[in-house]
Amino acid sequence: MNKAVFLDRDGTINVEKNYLYKIEDFEFIQGVPEAIKLLNDAGYLVIVITNQAGIARGYYTEEDMHKLHRYINQELIKYGAHIDAYYFCPHHPVHGIGEYKKDCNCRKPKTGMLEAAIKDFDIDVSKSYMFGDKEWDVEAGERMGVLGFRVDEHENELLQKVKTIVEREYIENK
Repeated sequence: MNKAVFLDRDGTINVEKNYLYKIEDFEFIQGVPEAIKLLNDAGYLVIVITNQAGIARGYYTEEDMHKLHRYINQELIKYGAHIDAYYFCPHHPVHGIGEYKKDCNCRKPKTGMLEAAIKDFDIDVSKSYMFGDKEWDVEAGERMGVLGFRVDEHENELLQKVKTIVEREYIENK
């Protein structure tokens, strides 16, 4: 089985900007590319789990979001890092338009995206972590047995927490 770190996107990987989809508006939170590289080097799968209500509201398309995700991966290559997969929820139960207006199982804090990733990548939840800037990120992870951590983009906490996890694992495996 594989170990993984699940990351929320907006406010965890990139600076929070409402309904981000434009490449020119994308900005990594300080230390995040380095944190992802540490995770890659330590053998963790890095999987993004993101609610994308902007799709549901009609602000941008799924293809716009996919373009941004490809750009993020291209930028991470500069750091020797990568994201293994992206899972997204394009729905919203109240503000969605057309087929996107529904109360689904994938929108965090529900667990559908995590369930799919765990199955697709044969993930051992007891050796995995979830990081996000919202309480529902942590809640979704913990509902699946994944230890969750809330991070604050203004404190650049992801890199420090990842360093602690990787160092602890290194010591335990010595």
